[in-house]
Amino acid sequence: MDEARIAVVVEDEDDIRALLTAVLEQAGFDVHGAANATHGLELVRAHNPLVTTLDVNMPGMDGFEAAKRIRAESSTYIVMLSARTEEIDALQGLEAGADDYIAKPFRPRELRARIDAMLRRPRQHASTTAAASSGSATTKTDDSSVVHEHRGLVLNESTRVVTRDGDDLELTRSEFDILADLLASGRRVRSKSELALMLRGENSTGVEYVSESDARAIEVHVANLRRKLGESPADPRWIETVRGVGYRLTHPEPSPS
Repeated sequence: MDEARIAVVVEDEDDIRALLTAVLEQAGFDVHGAANATHGLELVRAHNPLVTTLDVNMPGMDGFEAAKRIRAESSTYIVMLSARTEEIDALQGLEAGADDYIAKPFRPRELRARIDAMLRRPRQHASTTAAASSGSATTKTDDSSVVHEHRGLVLNESTRVVTRDGDDLELTRSEFDILADLLASGRRVRSKSELALMLRGENSTGVEYVSESDARAIEVHVANLRRKLGESPADPRWIETVRGVGYRLTHPEPSPS
């Protein structure tokens, strides 16, 4: 990975901030800590971290607002931590731009595993040949970048740049990875479980556990992706919903006669 292993920990409780710092340092990160969101934003701007952890309940600006502000200017992986375990809180965190949401109290080993899973998300997708003939055009450029094109949407896996009708789109890492996976899969349906495992950096063997919350998180990511693409689920230009299963690409535009 080209990015430096730098992390920012935003947590108002000293002991938890110290624990998070220790876990991340053991994972090889250079860690910068902040006791409030305002300072955390300054650290993100100054250090361009690969990973940022955010506590939800902080005095002043809370973690949800901090995530929105960070996401507006940074592609850092955002992990939100909170003692609030209601599903609506997790969904609110994902809608704010977080990549993962972990309930407190957390186990250090679990946090380390979740972060490792995020960092090993596949950047090259396996189904490019199938996609070329069944939904999106996939090419390799002179510098070996894999580029997917579908109905005015262009995604470059290497540069992680997405354009829609020539305009750049600002996507979170999770949104980018889901879109890349769908483009690579073409008209083959990708289930919510498969997409959730992909975001965890795991391959589906049929025995993995994917919770309802994981599936709902995929729905939130896809809803956010559609909003940024500017498409309606009822009349999609790019992503079709296969009710009760998951998602796939729309049919390619017919060639002009």
